[in-house]
Amino acid sequence: MVSIQTTATTPFEGQKPGTSGLRKRVKVFQQKNYTENFVQAILEAIPQSEGGAKGATLVVGGDGRYYLDEVLQIIVRLSIGAGVSKLIVGKNGILSTPAASHLIRKNKATGGILLTASHNPGGPENDFGIKYNMSNGGPAPESVTDKIYEITKTIKELRWADVPAVDFSKIATNQIEGLTVQVIDGVDDYVDYMKTIFDFDAIRAFLTKDDNKFKVLFDGMNGVTGPYGHRLFVGELGLPESSVMRCQPLPDFGGAHPDPNLTYAHDLVERVDKEKYDFGAASDGDGDRNMIIGYKAFVTPSDSVAIIAHYAKEAIPYFKKNGVNGLARSMPTSQALDLVAKKQNLEFFEVPTGWKFFGNLMDAGRCSICGEESFGTGSDHVREKDGLWAVLSWLSILAHVNSTRPNTSVQDVLQAHYKIYGRNFFSRYDYEEVDGQRADEMVSRLRQQIETKSLVGKTFGGFTVAKTDDFSYLDPIDQSVSKKQGVRVIFEDGSRIVIRLSGTGSQGATVRLYVEKYSNNPEEYPLETQKALQPLIDVALEISQLVKYTGREEPTVIT
Repeated sequence: MVSIQTTATTPFEGQKPGTSGLRKRVKVFQQKNYTENFVQAILEAIPQSEGGAKGATLVVGGDGRYYLDEVLQIIVRLSIGAGVSKLIVGKNGILSTPAASHLIRKNKATGGILLTASHNPGGPENDFGIKYNMSNGGPAPESVTDKIYEITKTIKELRWADVPAVDFSKIATNQIEGLTVQVIDGVDDYVDYMKTIFDFDAIRAFLTKDDNKFKVLFDGMNGVTGPYGHRLFVGELGLPESSVMRCQPLPDFGGAHPDPNLTYAHDLVERVDKEKYDFGAASDGDGDRNMIIGYKAFVTPSDSVAIIAHYAKEAIPYFKKNGVNGLARSMPTSQALDLVAKKQNLEFFEVPTGWKFFGNLMDAGRCSICGEESFGTGSDHVREKDGLWAVLSWLSILAHVNSTRPNTSVQDVLQAHYKIYGRNFFSRYDYEEVDGQRADEMVSRLRQQIETKSLVGKTFGGFTVAKTDDFSYLDPIDQSVSKKQGVRVIFEDGSRIVIRLSGTGSQGATVRLYVEKYSNNPEEYPLETQKALQPLIDVALEISQLVKYTGREEPTVIT
């Protein structure tokens, strides 16, 4: 008979999960009962329609960041208290977010608890995160995250079992007080699944043929995808060890910021440029984001998803077999994908930022490929964005194109795409950890201008405002409405600026400024992005008065 203990506890303020769960500094999670409160709230909030916590099967794992080991043991003790039947846990707690999504779906699990703060820095002084995924493998909807939050505000006691620590370093199945804890190799299932999606023989033949000089470099950023990337690129595709870097997951990501962009993945960028690699790629802390570059070529995430969609049915067996049911992008993402959808006569959706919106469309069979400008790209093979899937998609495209046009580079693929569709010049400016109140005041001022339409008809630096709004979305599947998803200023020539506050940071506010300009002039296609966009960036800063409100002369990151 299991002996369940109860311990009195009191609520903590601010345990409201965002689009990617609860993210705070490690020291916040280390407060007595802070993590326990939130984990129990998750277990209590599992909808009865999903089976509830009692008798549940949950997939558990994370990105290997600091404090992961302690939280794994907390989940075991509280799961026994909640009557959970089974935990499926990655060895050493390592499980990428897309791999977890796949395992949830493959095992028909009730859901999953993911221990990650994604692309945020790790270590004792940095961030930790916890989020809940549903039985479809995707992030919990607001109805569930709101319920979790309500429970955290009233929680009075914890129910747990005092059991010995589980050894997660060994692959084994353990029986603990009625709870089955199955420790698995988190890489195996994911790699096997990728083999059903892509033609590994074709990619391998392209990359390893005797006369091929195509050099690849993958950067795991000391995050969760290191073991996955090494297995895929070295073990399965036959590339040399020199084709991978930073593939050992570390609790502090080696002191680096595991965010795959030109700023934080500078080691990769410098090596690709200096050593003349043909193809470079990186993934973030939990493996759901990606960056694609080539020699003297940067592929924006907006262009990446558009190019993958363009070639999907030609280059990727999964889509040859299943077809492409529809395309979708987040609202701030450039409109390059829209053009592909129009040309291929596919249903198209523009959704708020947050992968759960794509998940609804996928579950309804109305979206096959989707992406966010924040380096997230994916398809309906799982219900999360998937960094390594995107990398393998690009290698498939390069293998396909080079089969008929040898020596085609990443830059050649980009320019060929622009010749068909035109070019959507796009950039994002991030201002991280700014004063939250001042950021809110800036957005409030813009919303007042939208309500009064005071910007419409005015000209700034040669750009005349045609329309302003605060993006809202009616979900065609569940009929939910999401309001105030980003301030948009759209100009007569189709250019636009978007301003929104991000919820992925652990403290302060992050202001994101997006600028986009379309060109169908071939003479402009080779232009450097920032140079092409500078006039519009100047207009964006003038309209938003961002420098005045944030006190920042320069952004933290430009992508």
